[in-house]
Amino acid sequence: MADIIRQIRQTLKSLADEKVRQSGQRFFKEAVKMYGVKTPVVRRIAKEFFVSLKDKSKTEIFTLCEKLWQSGVIEEAFAACEWTARKHKALEVDDFPLLERWITQYITNWAACDTFCNHTVGTFVEMYPKYVKELKRWAKSDNLWQRRAAAVSLIIPARKGLFQQDIFAIAKILLTDSEDMVQKGYGWMLKAAADFDTPSVFNFVMDNKNTMPRTALRYAVEKMPPALKIKAMQR
Repeated sequence: MADIIRQIRQTLKSLADEKVRQSGQRFFKEAVKMYGVKTPVVRRIAKEFFVSLKDKSKTEIFTLCEKLWQSGVIEEAFAACEWTARKHKALEVDDFPLLERWITQYITNWAACDTFCNHTVGTFVEMYPKYVKELKRWAKSDNLWQRRAAAVSLIIPARKGLFQQDIFAIAKILLTDSEDMVQKGYGWMLKAAADFDTPSVFNFVMDNKNTMPRTALRYAVEKMPPALKIKAMQR
């Protein structure tokens, strides 16, 4: 098991590119540890290594993911996200505390947050819908990444028309959040929900536009028809 971690780290380090690292850092306000490997390459490497894990149990694979998360290196976090997503069919309700702990303990940037939550957490909530109430609890957290996670975990379900009332409830909780990463997160969630039901999202925006930060509002209406978008953006 330790060999797998050592091997994937050596592979990532061997592909490190200083120009990619410097370019990647510009996407973050905070300092982010990274080797400098492009995300599609990281995904490919993670998939290749996952083949050697096909006979491992979920517990063994999640233990390896924990080791990758612990490094704080974003490429290793992406690999952990890839492996966890590939084991999504084995997710059980007892896994929720672990998923939550990874968010609160290891996630420190939007990219790791979105990669993990869009797929693994979002899939978990689709599998076990009653856990959407936990996302509402996350929306009230002191941890900004947990608050963003509350929204971005519902991006893919939102596009399917799932959890609509919960989406509006979470957006309402986060409505005046001062962190732009949270504003962008719930604005993105609303934009995804608008793919399925534009009128309901438009009505929500119009009802709350006087208090909704402009960042969140712009994200929410980004893909709406021009006439609706102009109306929503008017002060």
